[in-house]
Amino acid sequence: MIGIHSFNAELSRKTIIENEITISFGETHPGHKRSHNEDCYLIDPELRLYLVADGVGGHADGEVAAAIVRDTLQEDVAKGLPLIEAIHRSHRAVLDEINRRIDSNMGSTVVAALISESEYDIAWVGDSRAYLFNGELRQISRDHNPVSEMLARGAITAEQAAAHPERNVLSQSLGVSDTINVAPGRIRGDFNNGDQLILCSDGLTDEVSDTQIAQIMTRETTVQSQVKGLINAALKAGGRDNVTVVVIGEKGDGNHCETNGTLGGLPAVEAESEDNTEHDSKVLLLLGIMAAVAVAWVALKIF
Repeated sequence: MIGIHSFNAELSRKTIIENEITISFGETHPGHKRSHNEDCYLIDPELRLYLVADGVGGHADGEVAAAIVRDTLQEDVAKGLPLIEAIHRSHRAVLDEINRRIDSNMGSTVVAALISESEYDIAWVGDSRAYLFNGELRQISRDHNPVSEMLARGAITAEQAAAHPERNVLSQSLGVSDTINVAPGRIRGDFNNGDQLILCSDGLTDEVSDTQIAQIMTRETTVQSQVKGLINAALKAGGRDNVTVVVIGEKGDGNHCETNGTLGGLPAVEAESEDNTEHDSKVLLLLGIMAAVAVAWVALKIF
């Protein structure tokens, strides 16, 4: 399994950022029909930046475009630029690369999330999607293609959209757009305990229905098993395209965290777990104090 930059899909570490634990996992797979992988993803716990990019263009051009988008976004967000501005700059960076090449028509989609405090800020161009899951699954991005726009207007049903022959035709992408500028979609909202965000390429959503995605997210108990379950479902359904999934946030009490992917050269800080013996002694001391107070109260009542 090789994407743009080969990631160790088994890497697992605890990361503390501003005293909060960010839990995430990502993985990419070339699928069964493609000879190479034009998808890539980013997990940067330091920046709390997460993205999936799906390159297009063939002859490795798509891989190059996706890598440019990923790297430009990471660099610009690290400089403090807003997410939307960083996406515009990544679009221009791909156009610049096209101008340096002959007969190149490379491009890429992107869906990117910034997590801040208890909120998310998500922006996208193309048909790579963002979902919010908390027992129920909700698509919070809107694909940039004519079929999605017809669905939003009520001109066609969801079933008709899923089977439409032009469902993968993009109205916007980074690089190959006929216009100098693009108009990224954007949504912001609360990111509460128990909420999870899913970022994915169309290699997942073309093969796996929203109902199936929700079932897998419900059944699996860790972010790692959720990601692997979603990718395996896409592969079992045919795996006709590259498939990439990133899940952010975890169900349950958050006692552990898993992160993987590129960390942008920024080392993760290992979480310091409290010594169990010391923790147990503190609990026993507290129970002893509570018992002594109870005995004293009873004695006062009697005497």
